[in-house]
Amino acid sequence: MVKKTQRRLPRRREEFTYRGFTIGELVQMAPTDQVKIMPARVRRKFLRGLTRDEEDLLSRVRSGDPKIRTHLRSMIVTPEMVGKAIEIHNGREFQRVDIQPEAVYHYLGEFALTRHKVAHGAAGIGATRSSKYVPLK
Repeated sequence: MVKKTQRRLPRRREEFTYRGFTIGELVQMAPTDQVKIMPARVRRKFLRGLTRDEEDLLSRVRSGDPKIRTHLRSMIVTPEMVGKAIEIHNGREFQRVDIQPEAVYHYLGEFALTRHKVAHGAAGIGATRSSKYVPLK
């Protein structure tokens, strides 16, 4: 039990690390060294090579383009994308996503959801046998 006179210290946020490497170290790392610490599916994608569209997106990120819009939901978040704002298409509109360090080596599509929760209303007149007892407004 904590005494009322004692104060709890705020939780200290440590710098994010991915498998022991900070984001700065990952950015400085050579691509061949990065491949060694990637998850298997991401590693396979990078070893097989990125498409022309994916290369163009990476070049726009590297150039410092302030407004990046993309349909490439299958693109992997690389360490150099951290801190950027990317608009990802979800099938209907572009959703603005600020890339956080925890998103490294995940897909862009994970951050722009394509499905929404359905909120059904009340049953309409004639929908069920019991609906005839619902008073009309």
